[in-house]
Amino acid sequence: MSMFKAATLAALIPLALAAPALAQQGPGAGPQMTFAQLDLNGDGAVTLDEMQGARAGHFAQADTDGDGSLSRAEILAQAAARTQTGVDRMIARADTDGDGAISQAELEAMGNARRAAGMERMFDRVDADGNGQLTQDEFDAMTARMADRMGSRGGDRGDYGEGRGQRGGHGHGFWRG
Repeated sequence: MSMFKAATLAALIPLALAAPALAQQGPGAGPQMTFAQLDLNGDGAVTLDEMQGARAGHFAQADTDGDGSLSRAEILAQAAARTQTGVDRMIARADTDGDGAISQAELEAMGNARRAAGMERMFDRVDADGNGQLTQDEFDAMTARMADRMGSRGGDRGDYGEGRGQRGGHGHGFWRG
């Protein structure tokens, strides 16, 4: 195995292990809205207008003083509410003994399950012929796709100016488009 392939594999394994967590909470993930939140008129169906109106609804909900702008305090309050929701979901998933707290063993079990599922999904995507084995060609295609994706993200993730892609900036608040 060449040094490049070994280094690529060494870089991809941690990425695969982190992928499930990043997919749910990573940068640019945006709001995690339920169907009911998107169905603004409650008719059991979501239209494009309702999806587009959801952002305005979130803004109005965060603008607690109704002045048409979000103050630092309003943004922090919205972020705190989202954090609380995320923590509640995490406890609900990981607290297998129902004591309202997460032990180290429960946290490790949840992480192991998520890593295994993420690794399995990644393997299935890379295994183009679905035979349960990766060939050299499939591996090379995966490394090329990863290199293309990393290049399309603007290179150095610490760059705050040009080269950060179209989204730029920090965070993933509901107000970002």
